[in-house]
Amino acid sequence: MDRVDAERSMTERDTAAEAEMPKRPPRVGGGTAEGRDDECQTVAARSESVESKSDCLMSKVVRRENVKAAYERVVRNRGAAGIDGMTVEELLLHCHAHWEEIRRQLLDGTYVPSPIRKAEIAKPDGGTRTLGIPTVLDRMIQQALLQVLQPIFVPTFSEASFGFRPGRSAQQAVVRAREHIAAGHRWVVDLDLEKFFDQVNHDVLMSRLARRVKDKDVLRLIRRYLQAGMMKNGLAAPRTEGTPQGGPLSPLLSNILLDELDKELESRGHRFVRYADDCNVYVKSKAAGERVMASLESFLRGRLRLGLNREKSAVARPWSRTFLGYSVTVHRRPKLKVSPKSVKRLRSRLRQLFRRLRVQRLGLVIEELVPILRGWVGYFQLSEVRGVFEDLDQWLRRRLRCILWRQWKRPRIRFKKLRQHGFAPDRAAISAYNGRGPWWNAGASHMNQAIPTAYLRRLGLLSLLEEHARLGCPR
Repeated sequence: MDRVDAERSMTERDTAAEAEMPKRPPRVGGGTAEGRDDECQTVAARSESVESKSDCLMSKVVRRENVKAAYERVVRNRGAAGIDGMTVEELLLHCHAHWEEIRRQLLDGTYVPSPIRKAEIAKPDGGTRTLGIPTVLDRMIQQALLQVLQPIFVPTFSEASFGFRPGRSAQQAVVRAREHIAAGHRWVVDLDLEKFFDQVNHDVLMSRLARRVKDKDVLRLIRRYLQAGMMKNGLAAPRTEGTPQGGPLSPLLSNILLDELDKELESRGHRFVRYADDCNVYVKSKAAGERVMASLESFLRGRLRLGLNREKSAVARPWSRTFLGYSVTVHRRPKLKVSPKSVKRLRSRLRQLFRRLRVQRLGLVIEELVPILRGWVGYFQLSEVRGVFEDLDQWLRRRLRCILWRQWKRPRIRFKKLRQHGFAPDRAAISAYNGRGPWWNAGASHMNQAIPTAYLRRLGLLSLLEEHARLGCPR
């Protein structure tokens, strides 16, 4: 069956659930779904108040165009399978066979999400982050929910909130942070919410949702997603708090909850920037920062039932802290720069890649290396301090020469390779039999001459410094 027919079958008779379309004939044993159609038509005729817009959201969630867009987004994002093992390639056929029943359950409020698969990934600064991987079907339904809820909530969010919002990015957040520092707010209250995604209180979050969403079926479904069991080693553990990262809905839910923090900061007249659970408040003195830290800790615990990680939170100078991978210089007009932590993280990641590919030909190593470098410099393109890119270029070239020196293994082979690269016999012998380690030799003059930068560039190596300049970054 072709894709168009399969997609059409997912939403057969779907227009009957839409208020602006003719009502479908009653279905025997239709349960409560038919009653919802009449209700939707009645609500559509009401005045366009905020409350009436929030009614009958579930009919919009399961609308053909919305579900199709959600399906395409899930397929485009790909991702791992959930506990049922279904891949994104298998989702269309599954929907073709079962969508009518799934849609009926969504409309009458009986749909129950599958447990999510637990996965843990290492954090760059130590510890682990828990991810919850829903099934691809639940990811599609969450995406459909997200597409309907975003127009309701996003326009009401603070201008200082940048995380997981259409048309906003981390780069915009760090630029706003620099503006606050340049305006004379040269102390930062760096808030680190303790295990935020693991400790979100469901009752508090649902109360914030219910302020603008009146469709009880939507609220019920979201709570079921929040409470869906976490599957690990074949056992599903129930959840009473937290909204694990991994589902399309989690970022929006986190913004809805933390929007109350934004509104509190705005009411106090503070300058701040928030990206998801990373929040920086900019003040003019250390004493003011300590007062803000204490009052916000009390507010978070009392109103949102969230705690601060005191070890990672601090009142400090902005140039001593990292925000979204960036830091700033101490100048009166501060410049953005790549933070030392970000450089350390990149080097650690690349060491793992070099270790995995150390027996491969150099061209293959560079082929896997380049996409990582291109993405990294693209993110840090706003950096106004260029020295870090030049230092990394030198380090990368030395690493690649080190791989070659190791691959040549024995002095006899090294002598032969150096001769092939144009060395005289005497110098080739001295270099090949010097008895020093690979890293020393990788930085020595004989390897720089045998494997020059031009040679590595011909193999496809990307220069971070040149890529940074090509992107039109500030100098």
